Amino acid sequence: MSEIFSSFSFKSLDLSNRVVMAPMCMYCSGEEGFPTPWHYSHYGARAIGKVGLIIQEATAVEKRGRLSPKDLGIWDDTHIEPLGKMVTLLQNFGSKVAIQLGHGGRKARPGTRDIIGPSGIAFSDEFPNPIEMGEKEIKDVIHSFKKGAERACAAGYDIIELHGAHGYLIHQFLSPYSNKRRDKYGGSLENRLRFPLEIIREIKEILPSEILLMVRISAVEYIKGGYSFSDMLDAAKAFVEAGVDILDVSSGGAGPSPPRVWPGYQVPYAQKFKEELGVPVIACGLLKDPGMAEEWVGNGRTDLVALGRALLRDPNWVLNAACELGVPGIIPGSYARAYPEEIR
Repeated sequence: MSEIFSSFSFKSLDLSNRVVMAPMCMYCSGEEGFPTPWHYSHYGARAIGKVGLIIQEATAVEKRGRLSPKDLGIWDDTHIEPLGKMVTLLQNFGSKVAIQLGHGGRKARPGTRDIIGPSGIAFSDEFPNPIEMGEKEIKDVIHSFKKGAERACAAGYDIIELHGAHGYLIHQFLSPYSNKRRDKYGGSLENRLRFPLEIIREIKEILPSEILLMVRISAVEYIKGGYSFSDMLDAAKAFVEAGVDILDVSSGGAGPSPPRVWPGYQVPYAQKFKEELGVPVIACGLLKDPGMAEEWVGNGRTDLVALGRALLRDPNWVLNAACELGVPGIIPGSYARAYPEEIR
């Protein structure tokens, strides 16, 4: 029996398989952040291709928090209806759908120089110095995440994911590399955790029981002056205690220097979170081969496997994996003639 084609059930979530589409910005929205025909076609193709869980690209809770001027947004009630239409489309094809709520902070590129961060330190020479957030502004952004979550619930998403990785605003508060504050939001790990935990708690207040909460984390930072893996393990434990259901485990992004990477390089981190915290995890990292995904899941290293570039190259990765692994009953009837008879 195939491991990645086994179903996955946790609380209210039921997935038909263990394959996840990782969130990847498409940079093709308009100025006001609405989905376009590209988004409907792009995500719809992966749902037809039987991806179990689709995580929508980073969707900005504030206009100034976009990673580019062409990012999706959820900062206004007018975003609910068009996003809801997309969610319904994907669910009708059999996929579950998550939204990644994000804010770029000092890594934002909203088309203006008005960006914010926990400290007034630029991400790199290519970015302006952000405005250091005061306590009122911190509270306002927390409220923006809460309102974004409320809108996501109204749009019908199955999961809400907070983007707490890759050097964006939540990660910026977590990291001593980017957070040099001397108030209650900086210094000790307990203080640096305050911002993400306040977001989590505010969202949990309004989140229906049938909608799960997930956080994407950077397990390590690969940078001098960043947090340790042990620190992130403690942070993730606090997230789970505050009500996070699933951890989406990635790494890096706090600084401009990329790490050395290879297929599966982040899986040991995901496995450690799974073993230490006892919650479901998603592992990712240059996954291409269905056999590799089988090993990750089959040996209990992760619960779910996320693909990024592989699904950009091949919307039917899941269908082709079923063919390679000899798993019948996956192929949509309209595509049956393209696959061997024994797996149709």
